[in-house]
Amino acid sequence: MISSHRNCSFRVSTFAFATLVVLELFASPAQARRNKEPVIFARSAEDPVLRHRVATLAPGVDPEEARLVVSTAYTTGRELARKWRVLWPPGLQNFLVNTGARKGGLCFQWAAELLSRLDGLQLKTLELHWAESYPGTASEHNVIVVTARGQPFFQGILFDNWRYCGRLAWGPINGDPEYEWKENPAELTSRLARSRSESGHRPKTAAKSSSNTGL
Repeated sequence: MISSHRNCSFRVSTFAFATLVVLELFASPAQARRNKEPVIFARSAEDPVLRHRVATLAPGVDPEEARLVVSTAYTTGRELARKWRVLWPPGLQNFLVNTGARKGGLCFQWAAELLSRLDGLQLKTLELHWAESYPGTASEHNVIVVTARGQPFFQGILFDNWRYCGRLAWGPINGDPEYEWKENPAELTSRLARSRSESGHRPKTAAKSSSNTGL
């Protein structure tokens, strides 16, 4: 059992850390120097706007696959938020995970779980991509990007469950006001291999990155 003194100290430390995170969010120079529209919130698992956006990535996209991707991304965020007992702001959740007070909630964990679930859909007209921003820094962030099959990465739509603690945010790659996204095909390959190994299942049609000939 944790002593009352230690518990109090933990609460004070957590509050101080949360305050710093909030101040950092409002004073972010990366956000201040870019005049871009914010990402959009998905309104439901059947959000018609997002479904239409995915379905119209290219003429050959199957509307049913678009529906499944949106529904999966939306419900994944909500389910993980409950499972990991996620708190706002996301930097606070990161702190709790790193100190052992929470089992999950880091940005790459959100992305990896979503990737695994989307991969399980055995998509044929859509592709999945692993995207990263500011890799190797304290500001690193990871999301999943969806494109039509054979479509360039930067024409895709990002799916982000971490930024708003389980509330699905989405938008174009180049329109993000807070992050600068780059594709990491090697990470996609590694994550998919790990996920399929753990589940003991390999989809008949893998969602691979078209921008990397090694996949």
